[in-house]
Amino acid sequence: MRRLAHELRSGTMSLYHYIRTKDDLVDLLDDAILGEALVPDGQLPADWHAALAAIARHTCTALARHPWAISALQGANPGPNALRHIAQSNAAVALTGLDQAGQVELLALVDDYVSGYALRMRELRARMSAEPDPQLLDWLRAEVASGVVAGMDAADISDDPVAAWAPIMARLASPDRFERGLKALLDGAGAVYGLP
Repeated sequence: MRRLAHELRSGTMSLYHYIRTKDDLVDLLDDAILGEALVPDGQLPADWHAALAAIARHTCTALARHPWAISALQGANPGPNALRHIAQSNAAVALTGLDQAGQVELLALVDDYVSGYALRMRELRARMSAEPDPQLLDWLRAEVASGVVAGMDAADISDDPVAAWAPIMARLASPDRFERGLKALLDGAGAVYGLP
């Protein structure tokens, strides 16, 4: 609270007039981020596939802007934006015609994908800013040489750890990868559940 008061150029005790506890602050932060994850009113597609994709994109974008929120805001109490996000998600899966159990399962699959992708991107950003472990490079060379890592030649992995790691991280952090994974997930779910 002291740090927040300093950032806002306010007295710490003044904040307690508006926010009683750190938990209240976390709830407000979570709700603000979920507000960024909302598909704007009137723009949710009428097709289940497109609607879930739109929600996933908005959520992923919000989490990318606030990577600390993935773990820091766990357990926050839902606020108005969280409830609107839940309502949008429920409206999207209702378009499938699945029973309630199927809708919950499909929504959980999409949420797990988005959360997992956001976590992975946070990890990749951290790795890209640090020098890779030489043991990891030895392992990577062995994997490339055995053909496990497709599209690379062992010669691509130089003795310069930063130079060797950068192209791999760039491939993993490609924005297209989220879209390809999301399409594969939704197309696969459509096939499994027999959805149009």
